[in-house]
Amino acid sequence: MPDWQSLQGLSQQTREAREYLAKVEDGTVAAPVVPQRQLDDFRSKLPSQPQATIAIDKIYALAAQERITLSRGEYSLGIDPKTHLARYQILLPVRGSYPQLRRFMHALLAQLPAVVVEDLELQRKKIADTDLSGRIRMTLYLSRS
Repeated sequence: MPDWQSLQGLSQQTREAREYLAKVEDGTVAAPVVPQRQLDDFRSKLPSQPQATIAIDKIYALAAQERITLSRGEYSLGIDPKTHLARYQILLPVRGSYPQLRRFMHALLAQLPAVVVEDLELQRKKIADTDLSGRIRMTLYLSRS
């Protein structure tokens, strides 16, 4: 009897697999995503190395929209040893009000998903000051194509 139950179980699994395959083929169910394909899709959505200046210009444009002062920054291009992606490390001194800086950070992350904010340091000189000064350390990840 155990062999008969195993055979019935396998027959049921085969039927379910055929039904699932039919649903994938007609588009009612999405095909499972292979991890390597997910990684390839992620990399294809990153800006390429030659587009780094466009992304940096976008950072400055977003700051200008909020009337935030970005002083001259420090930039360093390298390769991430784990992911083999190009990474542009950016350190930008900033100056603006808290609401301006908050809107800028929100727009930055929304419009440039390849940017990772690693550190944000803000301070007021005096308690009554409305403007904050500080620096933002971020990394812009780029595909190497």
